Amino acid sequence: MKFYRFPKPAGIDTLTLAERDIPRPARGQVLVRVRAASLNYRDLMVASGRYARGAAPENLVPLSDGAGEVVETGPDVTRVKPGDRVAGIFMQSWIGGAITAADGASALGGAIDGVLAEYVLFDQNGLVHVPAHLSFEQGATLPCAAVTAWNALFGGHPLASGQTVLVLGTGGVSIFALQLAHAAGARVIATSSSDEKLARARDLGASDGVNYKQHPEWQEQVLALTGGEGVDHVVEVGGAGTLPRSVAATRIGGQVHLIGVLTGGEINPTPVMRSSLILRSRRRRRPTDICSHRRMSGRW
Repeated sequence: MKFYRFPKPAGIDTLTLAERDIPRPARGQVLVRVRAASLNYRDLMVASGRYARGAAPENLVPLSDGAGEVVETGPDVTRVKPGDRVAGIFMQSWIGGAITAADGASALGGAIDGVLAEYVLFDQNGLVHVPAHLSFEQGATLPCAAVTAWNALFGGHPLASGQTVLVLGTGGVSIFALQLAHAAGARVIATSSSDEKLARARDLGASDGVNYKQHPEWQEQVLALTGGEGVDHVVEVGGAGTLPRSVAATRIGGQVHLIGVLTGGEINPTPVMRSSLILRSRRRRRPTDICSHRRMSGRW
């Protein structure tokens, strides 16, 4: 079988195509033929040695998100059978409850080998079924970005119909959050540097768009769109560099869901306390049967 690996701990230029025998599943394991894999910003961070959890192990097989079909099962496997369409969960040992350090050490494509291979072995508990109405490409986008967006909006104080959500940019997490919020009956305001992308965001359900190149103080536009009140939820993918504007765009008592690390800087807690905001740091949970937006993906 063919697979990709990083012979050195970091460096996208070291990505190498290699071959080895197809593995056989042991007790409780499942062999999956990978049909599609998707890319996340986290995968670039791993490849470039900038991942917060430390340097990737040598010869790491990259990518956390993939979908395929079960081709063989080991003894005592009861959750799936050959022919089933499945996707791997982001952290293989975290299937519920509070996260532990051991769960963090089970993250695909970072702590352990990922899915950029023709065949991958999973523990049966590290898989979920892909709904029949989704393609493999669509199913491969769910474990990281889609579940992060879902957890942001529905994992704490859940989003309610009629509330307003601000999504930053048009990356995978933001687009999933847009669609989920729209489906839940919320109003969605999106930002982007591109009017073309904002038009696409409206097609997907956004009611309003703000071009942050044209309006560098974009939080003022968001406040104007909400009658000066601010939004109920912000899906904050930028990081410390955009957080002050996100805080300013949020209503008193609203929620800012911290996801991204795209911009550097430090956090000043004073505006957060002044507005009695809730800051939540998102961790990825297992995939659920939710709507999908196609992101970067590939087939073998």
